[in-house]
Amino acid sequence: MENFKKNIEKFLPFLEDLRDRLYRGVILFVVFFLGGFLSAGIILKKILKLVHIDQVVIATSSPFQFTDVAMDVGFFLAIMVSAPYIIYSFYVFIIPALTRSEKIKLFKSIPLSIGLFIVGFFYGFFILYSALGLLASINVNLGIANFWNIGQFLSEILITSALLGLIFELPLILSLLINLGITTPQTLKNNRRVAYFSAICLTALLPPTDGVSLIAMALPLVLLYEGTILLNNKKYYVWTRS
Repeated sequence: MENFKKNIEKFLPFLEDLRDRLYRGVILFVVFFLGGFLSAGIILKKILKLVHIDQVVIATSSPFQFTDVAMDVGFFLAIMVSAPYIIYSFYVFIIPALTRSEKIKLFKSIPLSIGLFIVGFFYGFFILYSALGLLASINVNLGIANFWNIGQFLSEILITSALLGLIFELPLILSLLINLGITTPQTLKNNRRVAYFSAICLTALLPPTDGVSLIAMALPLVLLYEGTILLNNKKYYVWTRS
């Protein structure tokens, strides 16, 4: 019992520091949520100008829908700002327990993680924007008017793009599993079919659901999977031989 108390006292300062950082993360989330909610009108104007699609009318389905959309904008903005801070706080928390080489790898992974998310986000945005423009043209050719609900329209573009940005973190996650000894490059090779099928199923859950967009969103995941195997294969071979 005494040893348990000593261990708790030993790690108590680190736990308090983590708690304080999480509190600051929550405060940051609330501040940007309120900021996004109150400035939703300005943000929506800029977004709708950026994603303008010919022959499409963006409409509301109820007088109070703008409030719901404003909350979605605030929530999205708060997540995009507070998530990096929380991740950074976690990194700062675990740094004292890492060796020098592990710290170097960690700091190298941060810009790579941000870069992969940005690439995935804008790639998803481009695919969705192109697919929605194509669907709008098809509807017009069929004599169907395009009156799209603003809530669903924005959620499909922003949330799907953000989710694809998170999915683009796949190489870092797989590399971490390899470094921890949970899996190996050879295991990833042997499970290619399962990985490809999972990539298709995962992207099938995201709008739009047409075949071309599905392939366009699943193909980068397959390439990232193969790239991870290729980059880690040599490192793993050298490590096991040493």
